[in-house]
Amino acid sequence: MSQTTATNHRPNIVLIHCHDLGRHLGAYGAAAVSSPNLDDFAADAVLADQMFCPAPQCSPSRSSLFTGRWPHSNGVLGLTHDGFDWDLHADERHLASWLSAAGYRTELVGMHHESKTGPADQVAERLGFDRVDTGGLADVIVAKSDDALARLAGAEQPFYVQIGFTEPHRMSGDRDAPGVMGFLGNHVEPDSSKGIQVPGWLVDDEPARQEVAELQGAIRLMDDAVGRVLQTIDRLGLTDNTITIFTTDHGLALPRAKCSLYDPGLGIAFAVRWPAGGWTGGVRLDQLLVNLDVVPTLLDAAGIGTHGADLQGRSFAPLLSGRPESYDARHAVFAEMTYHDYYDPRRSIRTDRYKLIMNFSSAPTFMDPSQSWNRRCTPVVSPNGNIGSHPAVELYDLEADPYELNDLGLDPDHAEVRAQLLADLADWMASTDDPLLDGAVTSPAHANAVGFLRLPPGGRSR
Repeated sequence: MSQTTATNHRPNIVLIHCHDLGRHLGAYGAAAVSSPNLDDFAADAVLADQMFCPAPQCSPSRSSLFTGRWPHSNGVLGLTHDGFDWDLHADERHLASWLSAAGYRTELVGMHHESKTGPADQVAERLGFDRVDTGGLADVIVAKSDDALARLAGAEQPFYVQIGFTEPHRMSGDRDAPGVMGFLGNHVEPDSSKGIQVPGWLVDDEPARQEVAELQGAIRLMDDAVGRVLQTIDRLGLTDNTITIFTTDHGLALPRAKCSLYDPGLGIAFAVRWPAGGWTGGVRLDQLLVNLDVVPTLLDAAGIGTHGADLQGRSFAPLLSGRPESYDARHAVFAEMTYHDYYDPRRSIRTDRYKLIMNFSSAPTFMDPSQSWNRRCTPVVSPNGNIGSHPAVELYDLEADPYELNDLGLDPDHAEVRAQLLADLADWMASTDDPLLDGAVTSPAHANAVGFLRLPPGGRSR
């Protein structure tokens, strides 16, 4: 067993995740957000102040969270649901598979978005779950989670329960204006009980305030649901030897956040509590972390060996256990986007001080692949119609410019910084076999379309 394991038996693991939250919680300074349950949880857990996702989109980020590998390495370079059809490579190993092989009972409840959509039994077999029960909004997920936890609590084997909430993702509803997809669906109420806090990279006007009030309401509803799951864990007497995690996939579904490589798109909430292992007390970590570090951390904590596995994350269990001297700290975190609604490949590197973004297409600056709805928020730096394209290289001083509004990519005073970051980014792309280095990446939709052409054996005919 790893020295991280504080008891004579392996810990249970409950991993709770939601859509599109970023770090928009009271615990991270979002003063107008009503998130009392998660704020209380964070105060009793270990909170990562600099946890980032490797991709600002739902499926690619989750693919890394649950495999410990970069999206371009594990095969999920875009969305996995019908119509997009990206999938994990056949030999990729999900966290559930690791734990199942070590004797854990494994169940998935709610959101599944890290591999190709399919029937529950196929998803279970592919990923390593004993049981998969997807679908449902917050109240349904709470009920399913309660059932799973109660069923597993009395078993001799340790268990892993993966719980995914849809909220605060945008969803259509009867109250939406024509062409608009807000945050209310038909079950969320706007929340301005603590005021309305429009993020600083957006214009604070009435349309934005209406949209943000909806978002705050969706977060409040999600927080209440997570609070009920946490109460169930406590009521069943599971708290002490259960590693309980709360996190999200990527940033808010707002301009310059979701589907962007700016910090509002990549920074994510992450809190973990394991009283028996000493992971508690409201400790805050300030080291650079990325969510593909979660799998090796959990396997380390459970004493499960990974020798020979091609995990690209690194365990930060030493940090959680108060042993920073034993942790190999990252000097930078990397991120990627290839496909969302369309092909718009980008890569980035972020240090404590600087962010460099490499754009591999000439997409116009007004295009935003997360905005397939009619948005109401406007960025402070608003593109001018169809004029201009994303520059090949963007560079930001995060200390002087935390919202990444002043591009220093062509600033001669930052030429040395730019050169070093470009070299580090190139090294990362090469060492992880990023397919962008070999040319444009085609999507499953492209393969499907070619299939419809029914080309003769051997390819094209003349």
